[in-house]
Amino acid sequence: MKFRSFVVSAAAVLCLGAWGGAAVAEPIKVGMALDMSGPFSANGAEAKDAFNLAIKMLGNKLGGFPAEFLQTDMTGNPDQARQLVNRWIQRDQIDFFTGPISSNVALAVAPALIAAKVPYLSNNAGPTPLAGEKCSPYYLGTAFENQMLHEPGGVVANEQGFKRVVVIAPNYPAGKDAIAGFKRRYKGEIVGEVYTKVGQIDYSAEIAQLRADKPQGVYFLLPGAMGINFIKQFVAAGLSKDIKMVTAAPSADEDMVAAVGDPMLGVFNASPYIYELDTPANKKFVAEFRKAYGRNPTFYAAHAYDVIMNIDAAVRALGGKLDDKAAVAKTLRTVKFDSVRSNFSYNTNNHPIMDFYTRQIVRGADGKLTNKSQGLLLEKYQDSFAGECKAI
Repeated sequence: MKFRSFVVSAAAVLCLGAWGGAAVAEPIKVGMALDMSGPFSANGAEAKDAFNLAIKMLGNKLGGFPAEFLQTDMTGNPDQARQLVNRWIQRDQIDFFTGPISSNVALAVAPALIAAKVPYLSNNAGPTPLAGEKCSPYYLGTAFENQMLHEPGGVVANEQGFKRVVVIAPNYPAGKDAIAGFKRRYKGEIVGEVYTKVGQIDYSAEIAQLRADKPQGVYFLLPGAMGINFIKQFVAAGLSKDIKMVTAAPSADEDMVAAVGDPMLGVFNASPYIYELDTPANKKFVAEFRKAYGRNPTFYAAHAYDVIMNIDAAVRALGGKLDDKAAVAKTLRTVKFDSVRSNFSYNTNNHPIMDFYTRQIVRGADGKLTNKSQGLLLEKYQDSFAGECKAI
């Protein structure tokens, strides 16, 4: 661990039985650049709640050692996040970093963190370059690699028998990765490929195009308010009668279901996390999350929780000794921790191997809409870029 010296009070010195300075361990510092406002605020709120739940469950410690969690809203702004990270590296000397939802923010801050050898555990963003040729021991895509997240959606669309599909996503790195990932596994015809503005809320033009293209299905990545507005407008326009929606967890998780309501009934999505998973770690997480917040956790929450538990396990395994940065990075990748996902492990490029499930939004016994697992879709699935990673 890091240490700092300061002069203790006379009373404290007498208690110690000696005069002079005393070496006291500094807390382990985790920089958390959060999306509490901006286009990804709904997703950021889910992540923050899970971060704070994990921190509370660990008694504000990591590996049993005192920890300080520096939480700041960077509004989803890459420039603001870059400034924040530089300050944390230079002034606060953070030991770990996490937090951003958006891939453009991840790409903005990763170079400085990697250069400083500060491990960055991504709780959501998974830009493809960092899984392949730009991989690093100090970047761990704990959540997923972006294309990996959407490849299962192509499998779901195949299983539903969709021969003609339109794909829609925001025009930023994760959006482009989403469509590329879907196309990697989808076997039918892409009759339209649409990129929207980040933060867009009016989809009249896209709905007009869907009406003209007449696909069997539409696959989309539109997180938060973007997806809420798209789905409501899609159903209000009457398109749901002839066009079925398929998506990934970011556009169909419990937060989206609660915000949209009945228009989401029947929507299929693929997810690496299901809150029904019957493992001790997940059952504990779900119970504590429900107790704290009165709702089921989303996959945003699950990944954020896993980040903290991964760091906790690594610090414990290292006995709190974090000076050897290479050893810290290796331990993060290899240490066993109780992930809330099934079959989770890190691949050779520091991105996960894990299971994916098909989910459908249904009306539960209590009358409320919720995601219900339709079974295992892909077992021990891994991204397509591990072979391009040569730096780990």
